[in-house]
Amino acid sequence: MREHRIRTIDDWNLTRRALLASLGVGLGTVALPHPHAGAQSPEATAGARAESLTIDLSSEPDTLDPALTYTPAGWSVVHSVYDSLLQYDNDGNLELLLAESWEWTTPTTIQVKLRPDITFHNGEPLTSNAVQFSLAHITAEETASQVSANFAVIESFNEIDDLTFELVLSQPAPWLPAQVAAWLAILPPEYATSNDFARNPIGTGPYKFEEWRSGESIALSINDDYFAGSPKGAQIADAVTYRFVPDATTRVADLLSGSAQLVQGVPIDQTGSIEDGGQMVIAQPVSGTAFVRVPNTVEPFIDPQVRIALNMAVDVEGIVEALDGGYGTRQANLFVPSSIGYDPDIAPYAYDPEMARELLESAGYADGLSLKMDVSALERLDIAQAIAAQLGEVGVDVAVTQKEPALFNAPDQWTGVAEDAAELRVITWRPLFDPYTLLSLMFSNTGFLSRFDDPTIQGLIDAFSTESDPESRSAIGRELGKEMHDNPAAIYLYDLTAIYGLAADAPPWSPRADEYVIATYRGE
Repeated sequence: MREHRIRTIDDWNLTRRALLASLGVGLGTVALPHPHAGAQSPEATAGARAESLTIDLSSEPDTLDPALTYTPAGWSVVHSVYDSLLQYDNDGNLELLLAESWEWTTPTTIQVKLRPDITFHNGEPLTSNAVQFSLAHITAEETASQVSANFAVIESFNEIDDLTFELVLSQPAPWLPAQVAAWLAILPPEYATSNDFARNPIGTGPYKFEEWRSGESIALSINDDYFAGSPKGAQIADAVTYRFVPDATTRVADLLSGSAQLVQGVPIDQTGSIEDGGQMVIAQPVSGTAFVRVPNTVEPFIDPQVRIALNMAVDVEGIVEALDGGYGTRQANLFVPSSIGYDPDIAPYAYDPEMARELLESAGYADGLSLKMDVSALERLDIAQAIAAQLGEVGVDVAVTQKEPALFNAPDQWTGVAEDAAELRVITWRPLFDPYTLLSLMFSNTGFLSRFDDPTIQGLIDAFSTESDPESRSAIGRELGKEMHDNPAAIYLYDLTAIYGLAADAPPWSPRADEYVIATYRGE
């Protein structure tokens, strides 16, 4: 048995002890060392490739249509089969992927040149027409993509030649590259016109689609023609099987038994058993954040004092320590360190339940509040319960309901129209290299997921979305972050870390800050 470092918390106050004890949380927790992302066993050597690799994902994609894929599990498969024009590295820098060049010729004009000699898995050539087709698909009304509006700024597509095209925008959109990287996977026009590519996708990516067994797995095979030097990295297996294993304990058991070599979503309290079993635990910082969305368009949240009080009532550091092994830093707003506009000088709210009670009393709620909180079945119920328990200590009684993803994500749940919709919603959001999508969808007064409307914040969101100069845009982001701290749109929680289990004899693998699980190695 190897020895694990135990982080004790004897200095916690009695209130915090009582809260965590009531939730069944121990007062000591296994603390992972924070390993180097992608750290490998000494036996692993760059360039090694396995005959096969089995990856346990925590959920099954609803579709493999890139325009309709909204979960890390879906993105993992989509970005294994497809490529976008651009992608982000782990430091938040844009990289050219299918694009050989990307040039802003004016604030509203982009000229793109594609890499030559790239073919889809069926032999179709990558051309400007394929990009135009893919744009038309994601913006088509019949596709019903939730992110179609983020491409509506493209006013015209001008094909210059087979490998060169120009995008003309209706207004400056410095956030557009982030949308392209995440959502604009390029489809083969001939195949996609007459085939069900949502179930049988064909792309240009490092792996080719082979089979989808509903409720069980998706099988991929290596694309031997994948272009050398791709920033996605080198393939690490000839065949990859993604299995859908919702139960975390089962995923860990699969790793320990050898039936899976890479597992997603390892619970903190099971990391010790993985290491005792001779396998590895990898902690990868993710460009993302956790928060509880709070509306400001209905009582009692119109008064910002109430929203500030909710932030002060939650001991984020204590929750992270007790339930997440210390992975995560309390955030001051929606911007995380990898985000454009992040300001480290804005301090998060301090845990101060006494001040929270005073603010609620000043706002006219001395007798407390009764609220509802929804959390998706894909998220951590124990964290939602801990937040609710701490809010209860300042007189805010919160009823927590965990809902299946399809119900949780229904538009009438987001907008509060549904009778059973909760005022509070526990959210994790990634990637946040450019936070435009989150801001525009959930906190703009025109966002279809929004229940927030503030003229000052709206003006800053609008300015952030159109400023072309990177330094000026970052400054606007910092101003927006300060305003969203002082006039909170959420209970701001912590930045995200993905915890994986990896077999000791697995080939070198690179985790990603966007949380796509792709069987590639990008080097040190």
